[in-house]
Amino acid sequence: MATGFFKVPTPVNEPVKSYAPGSPERAELQRTYKELKSKEVDVPMHIGGDEVRTGNKKPLLQPHDHQHILGYFHEGDASHVEQAINAALAAREFWANMSWEHRASIFLKAADLLAGPWRARLNAATMLGQSKNAYQAEIDSACELIDFLRFNVQYATEIYQMQPESSPGVWNRMEHRPLEGFVFALTPFNFTAIAGNLPTSVALMGNVVVWKPANTQIYAAQMIMELLKEAGLPDGVINLVYVDGPTAGDVIFKHADFAGIHFTGSTGVFQNIWRTIGENIHKYKTYPRIVGETGGKDFILAHSSANARELATGIVRGAFEYQGQKCSAASRAYVPSNLWDEVRQYVIEDLKTFKMGPPEDFSNFINAVIDEKSFDKIARYIDNAKNSDEVEIIAGGGYDKSKGYFVEPTVLLSHNPMYITMCEEIFGPVISIYVYDENNFEETLELVNSTSPYALTGAIFGRDRYAVELATKKLSNAAGNFYINDKPTGAVVGQQPFGGARASGTNDKAGSMLNLLRWVSARSIKETFVPPVDYRYPFLGEDK
Repeated sequence: MATGFFKVPTPVNEPVKSYAPGSPERAELQRTYKELKSKEVDVPMHIGGDEVRTGNKKPLLQPHDHQHILGYFHEGDASHVEQAINAALAAREFWANMSWEHRASIFLKAADLLAGPWRARLNAATMLGQSKNAYQAEIDSACELIDFLRFNVQYATEIYQMQPESSPGVWNRMEHRPLEGFVFALTPFNFTAIAGNLPTSVALMGNVVVWKPANTQIYAAQMIMELLKEAGLPDGVINLVYVDGPTAGDVIFKHADFAGIHFTGSTGVFQNIWRTIGENIHKYKTYPRIVGETGGKDFILAHSSANARELATGIVRGAFEYQGQKCSAASRAYVPSNLWDEVRQYVIEDLKTFKMGPPEDFSNFINAVIDEKSFDKIARYIDNAKNSDEVEIIAGGGYDKSKGYFVEPTVLLSHNPMYITMCEEIFGPVISIYVYDENNFEETLELVNSTSPYALTGAIFGRDRYAVELATKKLSNAAGNFYINDKPTGAVVGQQPFGGARASGTNDKAGSMLNLLRWVSARSIKETFVPPVDYRYPFLGEDK
Protein backbone atom coordinates (compact mmCIF):
# COMPACT_ATOMS: atom_id res chain seq x y z
CA MET A 1 0.00 0.00 0.00
CA ALA A 2 1.37 3.42 -1.00
CA THR A 3 1.79 5.74 2.00
CA GLY A 4 3.17 8.79 0.25
CA PHE A 5 3.50 10.74 -2.98
CA PHE A 6 6.95 9.68 -4.06
CA LYS A 7 9.47 11.87 -5.83
CA VAL A 8 11.55 9.75 -8.20
CA PRO A 9 15.24 10.42 -8.89
CA THR A 10 15.53 13.31 -11.33
CA PRO A 11 16.52 11.83 -14.71
CA VAL A 12 19.60 13.19 -16.46
CA ASN A 13 20.73 12.07 -19.90
CA GLU A 14 23.40 9.39 -19.60
CA PRO A 15 26.83 10.80 -20.57
CA VAL A 16 28.26 9.29 -23.76
CA LYS A 17 31.64 7.66 -23.23
CA SER A 18 34.31 8.49 -25.81
CA TYR A 19 36.08 5.12 -26.26
CA ALA A 20 39.19 7.05 -27.17
CA PRO A 21 42.51 5.17 -27.36
CA GLY A 22 43.79 4.47 -23.86
CA SER A 23 40.43 4.98 -22.17
CA PRO A 24 39.26 2.34 -19.67
CA GLU A 25 35.90 1.94 -21.43
CA ARG A 26 37.66 1.16 -24.71
CA ALA A 27 39.75 -1.57 -23.12
CA GLU A 28 36.73 -3.07 -21.35
CA LEU A 29 34.60 -3.06 -24.51
CA GLN A 30 37.35 -4.64 -26.62
CA ARG A 31 37.83 -7.33 -24.00
CA THR A 32 34.10 -8.02 -23.72
CA TYR A 33 33.67 -8.07 -27.50
CA LYS A 34 36.36 -10.74 -27.85
CA GLU A 35 34.89 -12.74 -24.99
CA LEU A 36 31.38 -12.77 -26.44
CA LYS A 37 32.64 -13.50 -29.94
CA SER A 38 34.52 -16.56 -28.70
CA LYS A 39 31.41 -18.15 -27.17
CA GLU A 40 28.50 -19.85 -28.92
CA VAL A 41 25.26 -19.02 -27.12
CA ASP A 42 22.07 -21.03 -26.89
CA VAL A 43 19.15 -18.58 -26.76
CA PRO A 44 15.76 -19.75 -25.43
CA MET A 45 12.43 -17.97 -25.51
CA HIS A 46 11.24 -16.56 -22.18
CA ILE A 47 7.62 -17.43 -21.45
CA GLY A 48 6.37 -16.91 -17.91
CA GLY A 49 9.17 -18.16 -15.71
CA ASP A 50 10.35 -20.74 -18.24
CA GLU A 51 13.23 -20.77 -20.68
CA VAL A 52 11.67 -22.49 -23.68
CA ARG A 53 13.88 -24.45 -26.06
CA THR A 54 12.15 -26.01 -29.07
CA GLY A 55 15.14 -27.67 -30.70
CA ASN A 56 14.32 -25.81 -33.92
CA LYS A 57 17.55 -23.84 -33.79
CA LYS A 58 18.36 -20.93 -36.11
CA PRO A 59 21.82 -19.35 -36.36
CA LEU A 60 22.73 -15.91 -35.05
CA LEU A 61 25.17 -14.37 -37.53
CA GLN A 62 27.46 -11.36 -37.64
CA PRO A 63 26.56 -9.08 -40.58
CA HIS A 64 30.23 -8.23 -41.06
CA ASP A 65 31.33 -11.89 -40.94
CA HIS A 66 28.39 -14.09 -41.87
CA GLN A 67 30.43 -17.28 -41.64
CA HIS A 68 30.96 -16.76 -37.92
CA ILE A 69 28.04 -18.08 -35.87
CA LEU A 70 27.49 -16.34 -32.54
CA GLY A 71 25.03 -18.98 -31.43
CA TYR A 72 21.54 -20.25 -32.06
CA PHE A 73 18.04 -19.20 -31.04
CA HIS A 74 15.13 -21.58 -30.60
CA GLU A 75 12.38 -20.68 -33.04
CA GLY A 76 8.83 -21.10 -31.81
CA ASP A 77 5.44 -21.59 -33.43
CA ALA A 78 1.83 -20.57 -32.85
CA SER A 79 1.59 -22.67 -29.70
CA HIS A 80 4.34 -20.62 -28.09
CA VAL A 81 2.53 -17.39 -28.91
CA GLU A 82 -0.54 -18.81 -27.17
CA GLN A 83 1.61 -19.77 -24.18
CA ALA A 84 3.08 -16.27 -24.04
CA ILE A 85 -0.38 -14.67 -24.09
CA ASN A 86 -1.59 -17.00 -21.34
CA ALA A 87 1.50 -16.29 -19.24
CA ALA A 88 1.01 -12.55 -19.69
CA LEU A 89 -2.66 -12.68 -18.72
CA ALA A 90 -1.86 -14.87 -15.71
CA ALA A 91 0.64 -12.25 -14.49
CA ARG A 92 -1.59 -9.28 -15.22
CA GLU A 93 -3.55 -8.97 -11.96
CA PHE A 94 -0.53 -9.01 -9.67
CA TRP A 95 1.49 -6.71 -11.92
CA ALA A 96 -1.32 -4.21 -12.51
CA ASN A 97 -2.00 -4.04 -8.77
CA MET A 98 1.63 -3.57 -7.77
CA SER A 99 2.21 -0.10 -6.34
CA TRP A 100 3.63 2.06 -9.08
CA GLU A 101 6.79 2.94 -7.16
CA HIS A 102 7.73 -0.75 -6.99
CA ARG A 103 7.26 -1.13 -10.73
CA ALA A 104 9.34 2.00 -11.20
CA SER A 105 12.11 0.63 -8.99
CA ILE A 106 12.61 -2.36 -11.28
CA PHE A 107 13.27 -0.21 -14.33
CA LEU A 108 15.41 2.27 -12.40
CA LYS A 109 17.53 -0.65 -11.23
CA ALA A 110 17.77 -1.94 -14.80
CA ALA A 111 19.04 1.50 -15.86
CA ASP A 112 21.73 1.51 -13.17
CA LEU A 113 22.79 -2.03 -14.04
CA LEU A 114 23.07 -1.05 -17.70
CA ALA A 115 25.02 2.11 -16.85
CA GLY A 116 27.47 -0.03 -14.89
CA PRO A 117 28.24 -3.75 -15.12
CA TRP A 118 26.01 -4.48 -18.15
CA ARG A 119 27.17 -1.60 -20.34
CA ALA A 120 30.06 -3.28 -22.14
CA ARG A 121 28.09 -6.51 -22.56
CA LEU A 122 25.08 -4.94 -24.27
CA ASN A 123 27.25 -2.64 -26.36
CA ALA A 124 29.40 -5.56 -27.49
CA ALA A 125 26.31 -7.63 -28.27
CA THR A 126 24.96 -4.79 -30.42
CA MET A 127 28.28 -4.44 -32.22
CA LEU A 128 28.47 -8.17 -32.91
CA GLY A 129 24.87 -8.87 -33.84
CA GLN A 130 23.91 -5.61 -35.56
CA SER A 131 27.30 -4.45 -36.88
CA LYS A 132 27.46 -1.11 -35.08
CA ASN A 133 30.71 0.64 -34.36
CA ALA A 134 31.57 1.39 -30.73
CA TYR A 135 30.18 4.93 -30.77
CA GLN A 136 26.91 3.99 -32.47
CA ALA A 137 26.46 1.14 -29.99
CA GLU A 138 27.21 3.44 -27.05
CA ILE A 139 24.63 6.08 -28.00
CA ASP A 140 22.07 3.36 -28.70
CA SER A 141 22.27 0.28 -26.50
CA ALA A 142 23.77 2.10 -23.53
CA CYS A 143 22.81 5.77 -23.37
CA GLU A 144 19.45 5.84 -25.13
CA LEU A 145 18.12 2.74 -23.41
CA ILE A 146 19.28 4.02 -20.02
CA ASP A 147 17.54 7.32 -20.77
CA PHE A 148 14.32 5.58 -21.77
CA LEU A 149 14.27 3.61 -18.53
CA ARG A 150 14.93 6.63 -16.32
CA PHE A 151 12.91 9.30 -18.09
CA ASN A 152 9.90 7.01 -18.53
CA VAL A 153 9.70 6.66 -14.75
CA GLN A 154 9.58 10.45 -14.47
CA TYR A 155 6.89 10.63 -17.17
CA ALA A 156 4.84 7.96 -15.38
CA THR A 157 4.83 10.02 -12.17
CA GLU A 158 3.71 13.08 -14.13
CA ILE A 159 0.82 11.09 -15.59
CA TYR A 160 -0.27 9.83 -12.19
CA GLN A 161 -0.09 13.39 -10.87
CA MET A 162 -2.51 14.67 -13.52
CA GLN A 163 -5.63 15.14 -11.43
CA PRO A 164 -8.88 17.08 -11.96
CA GLU A 165 -10.17 20.00 -9.93
CA SER A 166 -12.68 19.45 -7.12
CA SER A 167 -15.63 21.64 -6.19
CA PRO A 168 -16.99 22.22 -2.67
CA GLY A 169 -18.35 19.02 -1.18
CA VAL A 170 -16.85 16.87 -3.94
CA TRP A 171 -13.52 15.08 -4.36
CA ASN A 172 -12.66 14.34 -7.99
CA ARG A 173 -9.78 12.08 -8.80
CA MET A 174 -8.36 10.19 -11.76
CA GLU A 175 -6.96 6.70 -12.03
CA HIS A 176 -4.62 5.90 -14.90
CA ARG A 177 -5.21 2.17 -15.23
CA PRO A 178 -3.30 -0.38 -17.29
CA LEU A 179 -5.07 -1.49 -20.45
CA GLU A 180 -7.44 -4.42 -20.18
CA GLY A 181 -5.63 -7.35 -21.78
CA PHE A 182 -2.09 -7.71 -23.16
CA VAL A 183 0.07 -5.59 -25.46
CA PHE A 184 2.13 -6.85 -28.40
CA ALA A 185 5.60 -5.27 -28.79
CA LEU A 186 7.06 -5.78 -32.26
CA THR A 187 10.59 -4.39 -32.43
CA PRO A 188 13.16 -3.72 -35.22
CA PHE A 189 16.79 -4.67 -35.74
CA ASN A 190 18.37 -1.27 -35.99
CA PHE A 191 18.17 0.07 -32.43
CA THR A 192 18.69 -1.98 -29.31
CA ALA A 193 17.19 0.95 -27.40
CA ILE A 194 13.95 0.72 -29.36
CA ALA A 195 13.87 -3.03 -28.81
CA GLY A 196 14.19 -2.39 -25.08
CA ASN A 197 11.84 0.59 -24.86
CA LEU A 198 8.82 -0.75 -26.71
CA PRO A 199 8.06 -3.53 -24.19
CA THR A 200 9.36 -1.78 -21.05
CA SER A 201 7.49 1.51 -21.51
CA VAL A 202 4.27 -0.49 -21.79
CA ALA A 203 5.10 -2.68 -18.79
CA LEU A 204 6.05 0.29 -16.61
CA MET A 205 2.43 1.47 -16.78
CA GLY A 206 1.20 -1.85 -15.39
CA ASN A 207 0.59 -3.70 -18.64
CA VAL A 208 1.73 -7.20 -19.60
CA VAL A 209 3.53 -7.82 -22.87
CA VAL A 210 4.24 -10.34 -25.59
CA TRP A 211 7.50 -9.22 -27.24
CA LYS A 212 8.72 -10.34 -30.65
CA PRO A 213 12.06 -8.85 -31.74
CA ALA A 214 13.47 -8.94 -35.26
CA ASN A 215 15.46 -12.13 -35.79
CA THR A 216 18.54 -10.07 -36.64
CA GLN A 217 18.39 -8.37 -33.21
CA ILE A 218 17.77 -11.44 -31.03
CA TYR A 219 21.40 -11.61 -29.85
CA ALA A 220 21.03 -8.30 -27.98
CA ALA A 221 17.32 -8.74 -27.22
CA GLN A 222 17.89 -11.84 -25.11
CA MET A 223 20.50 -9.89 -23.14
CA ILE A 224 17.93 -7.16 -22.42
CA MET A 225 15.62 -9.86 -21.09
CA GLU A 226 18.36 -11.16 -18.82
CA LEU A 227 19.03 -7.61 -17.61
CA LEU A 228 15.35 -7.11 -16.74
CA LYS A 229 15.24 -10.38 -14.85
CA GLU A 230 18.28 -9.37 -12.81
CA ALA A 231 16.55 -6.08 -12.07
CA GLY A 232 13.64 -8.00 -10.57
CA LEU A 233 11.01 -8.08 -13.33
CA PRO A 234 8.42 -10.70 -12.29
CA ASP A 235 7.76 -13.73 -14.48
CA GLY A 236 5.18 -13.30 -17.20
CA VAL A 237 5.20 -9.50 -17.33
CA ILE A 238 7.26 -9.46 -20.54
CA ASN A 239 7.33 -12.67 -22.57
CA LEU A 240 9.98 -12.95 -25.29
CA VAL A 241 9.15 -15.14 -28.30
CA TYR A 242 10.95 -15.89 -31.55
CA VAL A 243 8.39 -16.61 -34.25
CA ASP A 244 7.83 -15.25 -37.72
CA GLY A 245 5.58 -12.23 -38.02
CA PRO A 246 2.57 -13.82 -39.76
CA THR A 247 2.51 -16.66 -37.21
CA ALA A 248 2.49 -14.22 -34.29
CA GLY A 249 -0.08 -11.98 -35.93
CA ASP A 250 -2.44 -14.83 -36.74
CA VAL A 251 -2.72 -15.66 -33.04
CA ILE A 252 -2.43 -12.23 -31.44
CA PHE A 253 -4.75 -10.23 -33.69
CA LYS A 254 -7.58 -12.72 -33.25
CA HIS A 255 -7.37 -12.82 -29.45
CA ALA A 256 -10.17 -11.20 -27.45
CA ASP A 257 -7.70 -9.83 -24.90
CA PHE A 258 -5.50 -8.03 -27.45
CA ALA A 259 -5.27 -4.49 -26.05
CA GLY A 260 -2.65 -2.79 -28.19
CA ILE A 261 0.51 -2.90 -30.26
CA HIS A 262 3.76 -0.98 -29.84
CA PHE A 263 5.53 -1.19 -33.19
CA THR A 264 8.57 0.03 -35.06
CA GLY A 265 9.14 -1.30 -38.57
CA SER A 266 8.08 -0.90 -42.17
CA THR A 267 5.07 1.04 -43.38
CA GLY A 268 3.77 -1.95 -45.35
CA VAL A 269 3.81 -4.23 -42.32
CA PHE A 270 2.16 -1.61 -40.10
CA GLN A 271 -0.58 -0.90 -42.60
CA ASN A 272 -1.29 -4.62 -42.89
CA ILE A 273 -1.43 -4.87 -39.07
CA TRP A 274 -3.84 -1.93 -38.93
CA ARG A 275 -6.04 -3.53 -41.59
CA THR A 276 -6.05 -6.85 -39.74
CA ILE A 277 -6.98 -5.18 -36.46
CA GLY A 278 -9.83 -3.40 -38.21
CA GLU A 279 -11.12 -6.64 -39.69
CA ASN A 280 -11.06 -8.24 -36.22
CA ILE A 281 -12.32 -5.26 -34.23
CA HIS A 282 -15.53 -7.03 -33.25
CA LYS A 283 -13.54 -9.76 -31.48
CA TYR A 284 -11.81 -7.54 -28.92
CA LYS A 285 -12.95 -6.60 -25.43
CA THR A 286 -11.73 -3.06 -26.02
CA TYR A 287 -10.53 -0.90 -28.89
CA PRO A 288 -6.79 -1.66 -29.15
CA ARG A 289 -4.19 1.09 -28.92
CA ILE A 290 -2.23 1.18 -32.19
CA VAL A 291 1.13 2.92 -31.83
CA GLY A 292 3.73 2.69 -34.57
CA GLU A 293 6.78 4.35 -36.07
CA THR A 294 7.31 3.22 -39.62
CA GLY A 295 10.31 4.80 -41.29
CA GLY A 296 10.91 7.75 -43.54
CA LYS A 297 12.45 9.35 -46.56
CA ASP A 298 14.24 11.98 -44.56
CA PHE A 299 15.52 15.17 -46.11
CA ILE A 300 18.14 17.85 -45.82
CA LEU A 301 17.24 21.14 -47.48
CA ALA A 302 19.82 23.89 -47.78
CA HIS A 303 19.17 27.56 -48.45
CA SER A 304 21.62 29.58 -50.52
CA SER A 305 22.80 31.25 -47.29
CA ALA A 306 23.94 27.96 -45.71
CA ASN A 307 27.52 27.29 -44.67
CA ALA A 308 28.90 24.72 -47.12
CA ARG A 309 31.17 22.96 -44.62
CA GLU A 310 28.37 22.59 -42.06
CA LEU A 311 26.01 21.32 -44.74
CA ALA A 312 28.50 18.74 -46.02
CA THR A 313 29.08 17.43 -42.50
CA GLY A 314 25.34 17.19 -41.95
CA ILE A 315 24.99 15.19 -45.17
CA VAL A 316 27.86 12.83 -44.39
CA ARG A 317 26.89 12.14 -40.81
CA GLY A 318 23.16 12.15 -41.43
CA ALA A 319 23.33 9.74 -44.35
CA PHE A 320 26.08 7.31 -43.40
CA GLU A 321 26.21 6.80 -39.63
CA TYR A 322 25.21 3.20 -38.96
CA GLN A 323 25.23 2.60 -42.71
CA GLY A 324 22.10 4.70 -43.20
CA GLN A 325 20.03 2.11 -41.31
CA LYS A 326 18.32 4.65 -39.09
CA CYS A 327 14.66 5.54 -39.59
CA SER A 328 15.87 9.13 -39.39
CA ALA A 329 18.83 8.83 -41.79
CA ALA A 330 19.16 11.53 -44.42
CA SER A 331 18.43 9.88 -47.75
CA ARG A 332 17.59 12.87 -49.95
CA ALA A 333 19.16 16.31 -50.02
CA TYR A 334 18.36 19.53 -51.88
CA VAL A 335 21.39 21.74 -52.41
CA PRO A 336 21.30 25.22 -53.99
CA SER A 337 23.33 25.74 -57.14
CA ASN A 338 25.57 28.40 -55.59
CA LEU A 339 26.84 25.95 -52.95
CA TRP A 340 26.98 22.69 -54.87
CA ASP A 341 30.57 22.72 -56.10
CA GLU A 342 31.93 23.45 -52.64
CA VAL A 343 29.62 20.97 -50.89
CA ARG A 344 30.46 18.26 -53.42
CA GLN A 345 34.16 18.75 -52.79
CA TYR A 346 33.77 18.51 -49.00
CA VAL A 347 31.55 15.42 -49.18
CA ILE A 348 33.91 13.56 -51.50
CA GLU A 349 36.92 14.51 -49.38
CA ASP A 350 35.19 13.17 -46.26
CA LEU A 351 34.18 9.94 -47.94
CA LYS A 352 37.76 9.31 -49.01
CA THR A 353 38.75 9.21 -45.33
CA PHE A 354 36.07 6.67 -44.36
CA LYS A 355 37.26 3.23 -43.34
CA MET A 356 34.92 0.29 -43.75
CA GLY A 357 35.13 -3.07 -42.00
CA PRO A 358 34.14 -5.00 -38.86
CA PRO A 359 33.32 -3.04 -35.66
CA GLU A 360 36.10 -4.71 -33.67
CA ASP A 361 38.47 -2.34 -35.51
CA PHE A 362 37.52 0.92 -33.82
CA SER A 363 38.92 2.97 -36.71
CA ASN A 364 36.13 1.75 -39.02
CA PHE A 365 33.44 4.37 -39.44
CA ILE A 366 31.36 2.15 -41.75
CA ASN A 367 30.35 -1.44 -40.95
CA ALA A 368 28.09 -3.96 -42.66
CA VAL A 369 24.38 -3.71 -43.47
CA ILE A 370 22.20 -6.06 -41.49
CA ASP A 371 21.66 -9.10 -43.74
CA GLU A 372 21.68 -10.47 -47.28
CA LYS A 373 18.12 -9.40 -48.05
CA SER A 374 18.94 -5.80 -47.20
CA PHE A 375 22.26 -5.99 -49.05
CA ASP A 376 20.59 -7.26 -52.23
CA LYS A 377 17.90 -4.56 -52.09
CA ILE A 378 20.47 -1.76 -51.74
CA ALA A 379 22.61 -3.26 -54.51
CA ARG A 380 19.61 -3.23 -56.88
CA TYR A 381 19.08 0.49 -56.30
CA ILE A 382 22.76 1.13 -56.99
CA ASP A 383 22.77 -1.04 -60.13
CA ASN A 384 19.68 0.71 -61.46
CA ALA A 385 21.35 4.06 -60.86
CA LYS A 386 24.41 2.93 -62.81
CA ASN A 387 22.18 2.16 -65.78
CA SER A 388 20.08 5.31 -65.64
CA ASP A 389 20.63 8.58 -67.49
CA GLU A 390 18.63 10.43 -64.82
CA VAL A 391 21.26 10.02 -62.13
CA GLU A 392 25.00 9.71 -61.73
CA ILE A 393 27.10 8.16 -59.00
CA ILE A 394 29.59 10.71 -57.74
CA ALA A 395 30.96 8.62 -54.86
CA GLY A 396 30.85 4.99 -53.82
CA GLY A 397 28.72 2.52 -55.72
CA GLY A 398 30.67 -0.60 -54.76
CA TYR A 399 29.46 -3.55 -52.69
CA ASP A 400 30.69 -7.00 -51.66
CA LYS A 401 29.03 -9.77 -49.63
CA SER A 402 31.71 -12.44 -49.87
CA LYS A 403 32.62 -12.13 -46.17
CA GLY A 404 30.20 -9.57 -44.80
CA TYR A 405 27.38 -7.45 -46.19
CA PHE A 406 29.43 -4.38 -47.07
CA VAL A 407 28.09 -1.51 -49.19
CA GLU A 408 30.20 1.54 -49.89
CA PRO A 409 28.68 4.86 -48.83
CA THR A 410 27.14 6.02 -52.08
CA VAL A 411 26.20 9.51 -53.25
CA LEU A 412 23.84 9.84 -56.20
CA LEU A 413 23.43 13.12 -58.07
CA SER A 414 19.91 13.07 -59.43
CA HIS A 415 18.96 15.20 -62.42
CA ASN A 416 15.31 14.35 -61.83
CA PRO A 417 13.86 15.39 -58.45
CA MET A 418 11.34 12.54 -58.74
CA TYR A 419 13.87 9.81 -59.54
CA ILE A 420 13.09 6.65 -57.58
CA THR A 421 15.90 7.05 -55.03
CA MET A 422 14.64 10.55 -54.22
CA CYS A 423 11.26 9.07 -53.31
CA GLU A 424 11.59 5.54 -51.94
CA GLU A 425 13.07 4.47 -48.60
CA ILE A 426 16.26 2.46 -49.20
CA PHE A 427 17.48 1.94 -45.62
CA GLY A 428 21.13 1.77 -46.50
CA PRO A 429 24.20 3.97 -47.06
CA VAL A 430 22.82 5.77 -50.13
CA ILE A 431 21.88 9.44 -50.39
CA SER A 432 20.42 11.14 -53.45
CA ILE A 433 21.14 14.82 -54.00
CA TYR A 434 19.21 17.19 -56.24
CA VAL A 435 20.77 20.54 -57.11
CA TYR A 436 18.15 23.27 -57.47
CA ASP A 437 18.37 26.80 -58.83
CA GLU A 438 19.35 28.95 -55.88
CA ASN A 439 16.59 31.41 -56.85
CA ASN A 440 13.87 28.76 -56.56
CA PHE A 441 13.88 28.17 -52.82
CA GLU A 442 10.12 28.47 -52.33
CA GLU A 443 9.38 26.12 -55.22
CA THR A 444 11.86 23.66 -53.71
CA LEU A 445 10.02 23.83 -50.40
CA GLU A 446 6.92 22.55 -52.19
CA LEU A 447 9.01 19.84 -53.87
CA VAL A 448 10.38 18.64 -50.52
CA ASN A 449 6.92 18.61 -48.99
CA SER A 450 5.25 16.64 -51.78
CA THR A 451 7.91 14.18 -53.00
CA SER A 452 7.55 11.51 -50.32
CA PRO A 453 4.59 10.05 -48.41
CA TYR A 454 6.73 9.96 -45.26
CA ALA A 455 7.08 12.65 -42.61
CA LEU A 456 9.60 11.49 -40.02
CA THR A 457 12.66 13.78 -39.93
CA GLY A 458 14.05 16.66 -41.92
CA ALA A 459 16.54 19.48 -41.69
CA ILE A 460 16.99 23.03 -42.98
CA PHE A 461 20.45 24.57 -43.28
CA GLY A 462 20.73 28.32 -43.68
CA ARG A 463 21.93 31.56 -42.10
CA ASP A 464 19.10 33.68 -43.50
CA ARG A 465 16.59 33.61 -40.63
CA TYR A 466 13.66 34.58 -42.86
CA ALA A 467 14.39 31.55 -45.03
CA VAL A 468 14.75 29.29 -41.99
CA GLU A 469 11.43 30.51 -40.60
CA LEU A 470 9.72 30.06 -43.96
CA ALA A 471 10.98 26.48 -44.26
CA THR A 472 9.96 25.71 -40.69
CA LYS A 473 6.39 26.84 -41.42
CA LYS A 474 6.02 25.44 -44.95
CA LEU A 475 7.38 22.04 -43.89
CA SER A 476 5.39 21.84 -40.66
CA ASN A 477 3.73 18.57 -41.74
CA ALA A 478 6.74 17.13 -43.57
CA ALA A 479 8.66 15.98 -40.50
CA GLY A 480 7.72 15.08 -36.93
CA ASN A 481 11.32 15.86 -35.92
CA PHE A 482 12.69 18.97 -37.60
CA TYR A 483 16.28 20.21 -37.30
CA ILE A 484 17.74 23.64 -37.96
CA ASN A 485 21.39 23.63 -39.02
CA ASP A 486 21.90 20.06 -37.89
CA LYS A 487 21.65 16.56 -39.34
CA PRO A 488 18.17 14.98 -39.09
CA THR A 489 19.31 12.15 -36.81
CA GLY A 490 20.27 11.70 -33.17
CA ALA A 491 17.08 12.43 -31.20
CA VAL A 492 17.77 12.34 -27.47
CA VAL A 493 15.24 11.12 -24.90
CA GLY A 494 13.75 14.05 -23.01
CA GLN A 495 15.17 16.55 -25.51
CA GLN A 496 13.72 15.64 -28.91
CA PRO A 497 10.69 13.34 -28.47
CA PHE A 498 10.75 11.12 -31.55
CA GLY A 499 8.11 10.22 -34.11
CA GLY A 500 6.54 11.28 -37.38
CA ALA A 501 3.19 11.32 -39.11
CA ARG A 502 1.89 10.65 -42.62
CA ALA A 503 3.34 7.29 -43.70
CA SER A 504 5.91 7.49 -40.89
CA GLY A 505 3.56 6.46 -38.12
CA THR A 506 1.22 7.65 -35.42
CA ASN A 507 3.60 10.30 -34.03
CA ASP A 508 3.20 9.20 -30.42
CA LYS A 509 6.64 10.52 -29.52
CA ALA A 510 8.86 7.95 -27.86
CA GLY A 511 10.96 9.63 -25.21
CA SER A 512 8.11 11.74 -23.86
CA MET A 513 5.05 11.50 -21.64
CA LEU A 514 2.87 11.42 -24.76
CA ASN A 515 3.89 7.86 -25.54
CA LEU A 516 3.21 6.56 -22.04
CA LEU A 517 -0.27 8.08 -22.08
CA ARG A 518 -1.18 5.58 -24.79
CA TRP A 519 -0.61 2.69 -22.39
CA VAL A 520 -3.09 3.74 -19.72
CA SER A 521 -6.87 3.96 -19.62
CA ALA A 522 -8.23 6.70 -17.40
CA ARG A 523 -11.03 6.28 -14.89
CA SER A 524 -12.62 9.39 -13.44
CA ILE A 525 -13.96 9.06 -9.88
CA LYS A 526 -16.30 11.54 -8.24
CA GLU A 527 -17.02 11.26 -4.53
CA THR A 528 -19.74 13.39 -2.95
CA PHE A 529 -19.26 13.81 0.79
CA VAL A 530 -22.81 14.81 1.77
CA PRO A 531 -25.25 13.50 -0.85
CA PRO A 532 -28.60 15.25 -1.34
CA VAL A 533 -31.69 13.66 0.14
CA ASP A 534 -34.31 15.41 -2.01
CA TYR A 535 -34.50 15.18 -5.78
CA ARG A 536 -36.07 18.66 -6.09
CA TYR A 537 -33.96 21.53 -7.47
CA PRO A 538 -34.65 25.13 -6.42
CA PHE A 539 -35.93 26.07 -9.87
CA LEU A 540 -38.96 23.82 -9.31
CA GLY A 541 -40.33 26.14 -6.62
CA GLU A 542 -43.50 28.05 -7.41
CA ASP A 543 -43.51 31.84 -7.90
CA LYS A 544 -45.08 33.79 -5.08
